[in-house]
Amino acid sequence: MRCQDNASVGVTFCDRFSFDADSVHYAVELRAPGLTARVNEVVAWIWDSDLTTFLEALAADYQGWDGERSWQTNDRDLAVSAVFRSGGHVGLTWALRPWPQTAGGWGASVTTWLEAGEEMASLAADVRNFLTGEQP
Repeated sequence: MRCQDNASVGVTFCDRFSFDADSVHYAVELRAPGLTARVNEVVAWIWDSDLTTFLEALAADYQGWDGERSWQTNDRDLAVSAVFRSGGHVGLTWALRPWPQTAGGWGASVTTWLEAGEEMASLAADVRNFLTGEQP
């Protein structure tokens, strides 16, 4: 996915695999001018509140909300926060922080801006298809 305000800023979900029926593992890459960051093994658990549900709720609230909404993986290595700005746009800040409990760890984040309605709904559908392994 690319930011509509700056196409050189983006987030990529890739390299999906599963060991069992309880989880999906995947990589997340962030890019922006002067930044490339990747976490190779983000884990989505089937019993966890998933990213798709979070994104679908944002898409459903296309008329806006106050404040910031946030979601993170159970391991806290991927976090997403969302804000709504006038004009019907959603800012999604994607933060990677592998090994958050380890001293000397690192973190990186980028913010992508999308249209609150159709673009958010399309993103939610794309993420659902990726996590479930279904092709659109």
